[in-house]
Amino acid sequence: MRIESTLTNRARQILKVIYYDIENERELGDKKAKGVHAYCFYQDKLVLVYADNKGYWTPPGGGIEPGEDIKEAIRREIKEETNMRATKMRLIGYQDVHEPRGINTQIRAVCLVEPEGPFVADPDGDVTKIELVDPKDYKNYFDWDQIGDHLMTRALEIKKILDSEINFVK
Repeated sequence: MRIESTLTNRARQILKVIYYDIENERELGDKKAKGVHAYCFYQDKLVLVYADNKGYWTPPGGGIEPGEDIKEAIRREIKEETNMRATKMRLIGYQDVHEPRGINTQIRAVCLVEPEGPFVADPDGDVTKIELVDPKDYKNYFDWDQIGDHLMTRALEIKKILDSEINFVK
């Protein structure tokens, strides 16, 4: 699936966005991703984070640090922003945001998570609140237009698959 859209950044610039479904990292080819966001589910609830400095709700995510691979970045961002651990993960897509300085490739994933303790604070100070919400209510928190609707539909489909997979003891 390929979806073309636009977004307005904080500088009020309208940017072209092209989203693509993927099943695995190999489909990225030689693209260098700069950021990640994970649609995280704890039981039947969607995990969302609020960043005071940005003023909006979003799935957990952020930048990929030097030397870090995509899945490490996803796990780290989830831990930092929610104090939860990803127990299962699947990449579902990426989007190319056409910014004035070049293309910013961002990965999208679905994760099943479990708390590792109470949420206290994001070490970066960005996230100040987390909420566990009914997935059908996500637009009360954030709206990523057509791409967001597709991602939520796909995330719920992948969640069902992840829920049905058997955990094997290693």
